[in-house]
Amino acid sequence: MTKRRVLLFVLAAVALSVPAVHAQRFGKGVTLNGGDSLMYVGTYAGTVQIFDEASEKPIGEIKLQTGIQSSIRLSFNKQRFYVLDSTYERVEIVDIPSRTTTGQFTLSTGPTRTRIRSMQVDPLERFLILLTRSATKKSDRWEISDVALQLYDLKEKKVTRSIPWPGGEVRENVNIRFSPDGKLLYFFGDDILILETENFTEVDTWALSRPLEQGLGRVNFGAVDDVNDDPGFFTGVFTVQDPVQNRRIMGIGRVNLIGKSVDFTPIGPAEGVSFAMTPDRKRGYGLLQQIGRYEFWTFDLEHKKLVSRTEFPGRPRMALRVSSNGKLLYVFQAGPTIDVYEAATYKYLRTIEMTADQTMTGIFILPKTADRTSTQ
Repeated sequence: MTKRRVLLFVLAAVALSVPAVHAQRFGKGVTLNGGDSLMYVGTYAGTVQIFDEASEKPIGEIKLQTGIQSSIRLSFNKQRFYVLDSTYERVEIVDIPSRTTTGQFTLSTGPTRTRIRSMQVDPLERFLILLTRSATKKSDRWEISDVALQLYDLKEKKVTRSIPWPGGEVRENVNIRFSPDGKLLYFFGDDILILETENFTEVDTWALSRPLEQGLGRVNFGAVDDVNDDPGFFTGVFTVQDPVQNRRIMGIGRVNLIGKSVDFTPIGPAEGVSFAMTPDRKRGYGLLQQIGRYEFWTFDLEHKKLVSRTEFPGRPRMALRVSSNGKLLYVFQAGPTIDVYEAATYKYLRTIEMTADQTMTGIFILPKTADRTSTQ
């Protein structure tokens, strides 16, 4: 074969490879997809954009009546979104299958503005528990109330009671969770106070401040992912304080609320790593974000160990979600794009383009069977 023919052969091979590279980069002829679910992403356009996970194409949106959202809570049965708006005054209830708003409410009235700082949805959807603070406009001042825990009855559509603070201690922020049957409320603090949800009286205490082993400090919960976990459990990256060496140790932890137990396995010095788990709960992934340094982490949850960590060119602010089949990693936030990586290799594959910037509400990945309007 002459040199000229060799050169023509090489050029032809390169030309044929370009479309394949282009397809991998921009999503045409994609062979590796994230599954057969729908992705819901909140935006600053006052919508929740919906993408088909297999094709990574937009297929619709939910137009929110309350506008830009500050947080979104998913119901236990994954049929409704409870959306808190950017003023922290209005809550909108969205039926996911029909993509329609079924109701909204505010606690503000007249000269009083009541801001909802956070909310939790009862698993049976009888009520919401709201952390609120009110400000009443007087002729010469604003009168600010104490922070309150209130129960909003979803059937009666009003606040029906205030929940006494455990121990009478008013707190600026709370971390609370329900048991899967909705009968118990876990109030996280130095210890975990357990309240029944009929009269909200304390029925038990979990002494979490007590060290798991002698010589260690208490377990502190870090980044967790309860979206893909069993009901009544949550898994994540936790830390303990070594009182002898005065150092923080990071490990893989799993909390059993019903059994009142923590399974914790140390894996090394503590670093600020996020956490997202695969649906089969065999793998966990994390992001380390430092100025000029971004890393993917992979955790083997079955054997409770760190598998690998690899630097990659990150973005200024990032969050992580695992695809429904566990094969892809979605890196999102801070803009109108979602970067797609292969979970097994951390290889960058392509970017999903949105029509508006994302809020901090995250990505919800739900089965198509829940969406009655989907034509996919």
